[in-house]
Amino acid sequence: MPVLPLRPASLGFLFGTRHGVEEFCRETHALWQRGMFERLLVSGGATAGEARPEALVIAERLVALGVPASILILEPDATNTGENVIFGRRKLAEVMDLAQVESVLVIGKVCPMRRYLMTLARHWPGVEVSACAINYFGMPVERWHEHDEFRARVLSEFHKIPHYLEQGFLRELDGHPRYPMLAAGS
Repeated sequence: MPVLPLRPASLGFLFGTRHGVEEFCRETHALWQRGMFERLLVSGGATAGEARPEALVIAERLVALGVPASILILEPDATNTGENVIFGRRKLAEVMDLAQVESVLVIGKVCPMRRYLMTLARHWPGVEVSACAINYFGMPVERWHEHDEFRARVLSEFHKIPHYLEQGFLRELDGHPRYPMLAAGS
């Protein structure tokens, strides 16, 4: 995963999830308390057979923790990472001028963080990006291979990214090594 130093941004962009919601919300609340973002875009639709969109579940918990509802911008329709960025930008444009967003702090799961960043690079080029990867597995990242679910998610990402690159859904990250492509038939 590329390391992008955590720094204050004009916008926090939280990619929705059904996993580790409490960890996500506590970390996002702490980032807000530290002044790491002015507004927070939360993107995530109704996924995994759940009726309530991820964005609404997360927003409800963030507000309960003390994040002001007035800073939240909710995008409740996205069902995949590309839609998170495309629909999220569209929702953001309804409430503010996108040109005012000079920097984005990406908040998302540790395993797909590179894919989030590559999707953002493809669909929102030119914005300065930093990242906060949430590890809800209770194990250091460098020991991912020792935890069954952590390992399964890392390996899933390893196989997804080359196909998404080939299809044009992602873009390589400037200043970082290219993603290793799988051999034919992998």
